[in-house]
Amino acid sequence: MRRALIPLGAVALLCAGCSGGTADTAGQSPKASASASAPDVDHGAAVKAAVAATVKGSARVDETVEMGDGTKAYTLTVKGDFDWAGAKGRLKTGLHMGRASDAAAGGPEMEQIFSGGTVYIGGFADQHGAWGSVRRDKAEVQRILRAPLNDPEHVLKQVSLMRGAKKAGEEKVGGAPAVHYRGRLDNETIMLRMSERGRSKVAQVRQAIGELVVYADAWVGRDGRIVRTRLSWPLGSGGGTATMNLTDFGKAVKVTVPASGKVTPMPSADGPMLS
Repeated sequence: MRRALIPLGAVALLCAGCSGGTADTAGQSPKASASASAPDVDHGAAVKAAVAATVKGSARVDETVEMGDGTKAYTLTVKGDFDWAGAKGRLKTGLHMGRASDAAAGGPEMEQIFSGGTVYIGGFADQHGAWGSVRRDKAEVQRILRAPLNDPEHVLKQVSLMRGAKKAGEEKVGGAPAVHYRGRLDNETIMLRMSERGRSKVAQVRQAIGELVVYADAWVGRDGRIVRTRLSWPLGSGGGTATMNLTDFGKAVKVTVPASGKVTPMPSADGPMLS
């Protein structure tokens, strides 16, 4: 029997900017699955410690969020440098039609500058150097598998809260060995910092499809820091994944905030490229 497709509208309610279906073994090699630890061992403390070590410094961020319904796919890319300890960073975000591997993908791009408690949003070709600004602590999530203003610290926070973390084996990430852990996010962690509007949409989709199942994966390098995270939401022939790779730990991160005359403060920021 042919599997029914999940309507794109239902997927888009929760994850504008994520791709096609992800099985519950996403990111696991046969070797990793075979070497998984005993089911009664919870390695959540190891994941929390790795996140804590990571946010003490800086890294290069390369995140891909894909969403699809089995017939259409959309990809969001977030790349740049981020200094968690210094509360600063610069990211470039792009929204593309098709999967990340689609060479013909193209779409709008923007830049975000994190400086202290403020995030500046701009870099659009048609805005002539104009920027908006939003308070970082006031930004909310509107869609599943997304972070407010694409903040990589939010992703690490969600991963640190995974439940039932198991050791899935040792794999290579970027050519270096890393320990792979896997767990699940509970409902409150799925909706961490989500707006009331977003929570209402989650409730609608939950009524339509039942329980939301989001898996969380973390890869920890030999130095005890996170080198990769993945959140995956399998949904029939569609669903979404959000994969973030961290490299170049400890690199200097410099940001230049826009001139005040070019900045318009905003109470909030929304849209498929932002949350």
